[in-house]
Amino acid sequence: MRPLAPHQQRGGEAREGSAERADGARSGAPATAACPGALSTAETPVAPGAEDSTLPAWMRLYFYGMHGITLDVLISSARGFLHSPDLKMLGFSTPYHCLLHSLTQFALEKVYLQRRRCPSTFAFNFLLYPSAHLGLQTLVGKALLLISHGGRQLGEAAPGALDLALQYVLAVYYSQVFLKRFLRLRYRRPQPQPQPQWRGPPPLSGSRIAAAPSTGRPRPRGAGVFGGAPSQGLPDLLRFLFFGMHGFLDEIFFTFFFNLLEQEDGAINGHTSLWSFFMYGSCSFVVEKLYFYLHYSRGWGTCKRIPIYVLFIYTWELSWGLGLRMCGGCSWDYSHYPLNFMGLITLMYLPGWIFLSFYQDLLSNVLWRVQYIPTK
Repeated sequence: MRPLAPHQQRGGEAREGSAERADGARSGAPATAACPGALSTAETPVAPGAEDSTLPAWMRLYFYGMHGITLDVLISSARGFLHSPDLKMLGFSTPYHCLLHSLTQFALEKVYLQRRRCPSTFAFNFLLYPSAHLGLQTLVGKALLLISHGGRQLGEAAPGALDLALQYVLAVYYSQVFLKRFLRLRYRRPQPQPQPQWRGPPPLSGSRIAAAPSTGRPRPRGAGVFGGAPSQGLPDLLRFLFFGMHGFLDEIFFTFFFNLLEQEDGAINGHTSLWSFFMYGSCSFVVEKLYFYLHYSRGWGTCKRIPIYVLFIYTWELSWGLGLRMCGGCSWDYSHYPLNFMGLITLMYLPGWIFLSFYQDLLSNVLWRVQYIPTK
């Protein structure tokens, strides 16, 4: 028997069966709480106005597109390396792929959430969901061919057995690994504070963390108390993975539109390198720490922080470029650009780095409100 609520314990003896469910209904508890087959915490609908809820639709679309581009880069890089080993590890994708990944995975999410209605978990995980995944991916492939060739119909061969096997493996990965964990993310919506001058929760007794000096600035939104402990947003590993995937997204979009200006005919792709995942992931991770320290501890404004970010970014890019060039894995060369240094950094990209530095602060504020609920 489930433990009774405090007000039920004060009311007298425990009630069983329908009486217990009736008490739950009168107290406002959701009907699924008494159902043995209730949804998990990660999938239970959150009541309107609740402080913590599932990720907004726009955020899930953003994640799905970024994750899809990451898979495109990984797969194309692995295929290229097997065909012709090259330590540059180049991978390819396009903004069209990003958009279609967002829409298809958003649709497949709806399919995944219906798995409890299927009498056989095995049949759903290894037959029904992969079938839906393969069907949508086939349609997406045809749509991409039409887009890349200006809408002209081409006699394209049907997907081979290897391609179908790869899509099946990806479908199992989505249902058994990615979605199981991704749908456990929660978004902590900003709540109106009763006291405008609130500076955060008082330090816990016995806490080892020293209170930050008061600077007259509020903490990042969502930096309150979550689950009885100070909220830290996503774990550091997940933040690193996010920033690494976002680095792929940035480079694919930038190189695609840059190539679009230079080429007039033929299929155009954006490209990046597998090394960019580690370079962007580590760089953005450090820049985020700088943001929280300089803004919330030192009280520095944007105009004072951005030069620090840009200086660190150029230093990071130069360091990685020197290391990768020594082993033949450097995928960029700016020697043909003016204002370059050793062909590894160039001031031509300064406006882009300034924009990404500003955007990094916005991403950090959003990620601070995202929580991961681990599986039990």
